[in-house]
Amino acid sequence: MVVTCSSGVKEQLGDLNKESFVSLLPKLIGESKYVQNNPPDLIPEEDRIVRHVLDALLPHSTTTGGGPLIINHVTYKPNRGNLIVEYPGNRPANIISFVGMHMDVVTANSSEWDFDPFSMSIDGDKLRGRGTTDCLGHVALVTELMRTLGRMKPDLKSSVVAVFIASEENSSIPGVGVDALVKDGLLDKLKNGPLFWIDTADKQPCIGTGGMIPWKLHVTGKLFHSGLAHKAINPFELAMEALKEIQTRFYKDFPPHPKEQIYGFATPSTMKPTQWSYPGGGINQIPLDDVRLTPFYNVPDVINKLNEYVEDLNKNIEKIPTRGPVSKYVLPDENLRGRYVIVESSRILRGICDLI
Repeated sequence: MVVTCSSGVKEQLGDLNKESFVSLLPKLIGESKYVQNNPPDLIPEEDRIVRHVLDALLPHSTTTGGGPLIINHVTYKPNRGNLIVEYPGNRPANIISFVGMHMDVVTANSSEWDFDPFSMSIDGDKLRGRGTTDCLGHVALVTELMRTLGRMKPDLKSSVVAVFIASEENSSIPGVGVDALVKDGLLDKLKNGPLFWIDTADKQPCIGTGGMIPWKLHVTGKLFHSGLAHKAINPFELAMEALKEIQTRFYKDFPPHPKEQIYGFATPSTMKPTQWSYPGGGINQIPLDDVRLTPFYNVPDVINKLNEYVEDLNKNIEKIPTRGPVSKYVLPDENLRGRYVIVESSRILRGICDLI
């Protein structure tokens, strides 16, 4: 995809300031330790990033700097803000927007890195650190764009809106980020023009993204002494066999779609476990799994199929392969059966795609 603009705009703006970008990014990467998103252990404080962005933009804002930028800091949870920044054009109905620059990051275990992930370092022409490409680098880039607009004040027909969001990397705490902004109608006017979702962990523009269906699989077994395994229903084994069967059926029902190649999707739709835990007792829980669905499949169809898979497994639990001579998932003498329950999250994200 090639994005062009008039020579007049290029002449007014010039190139973005490399030195300014490189001086801002280390400040953002320096906060990455505190914006790791993996509740309940790690709950990000996106306002740490917001403060640096505001430091760059407030001198050019209508509120404090006498500049043209209209800034709205929207917070739904303490320390977890979103930032909407607008540069007004001559025609208010015309809008181009950049959305999705999220201010949280995935976790990083410092002991597994060859360098400190929570501070920016430079290796030749590479900038290194947690969030450099996903997505604090994008935050810094779009901040520089809005700062340049505020400083240069170019004569534009369309307004330019940037939406920096909280809570993208984990959806277990709802009502924090872009979902809440949409619910409150704060992004409605962006429908009046092209919207670019700025959150691809690479250099090229993003013209399509997959959706996500979080799900939980609760597996019920029976706790018993390891030396008397014939009297137990091992929930770990039961879970692993179920996942193998569910995944096999999923990839048969939702295989790679031909349109994925047209849009350049790196992977097809996937279903897999991403985390699991064993809280004790006789229940094995797999609490944070997901389906990543390319936008060429229907989300309700997937959810219906997942429930069909689990219902069928519960009906035919005697047929599920076991792991040895005393491994079993049914104890007739005690009238006990292993059991699966799948729970879909309310935080379903549907994929989108649009060739320009």
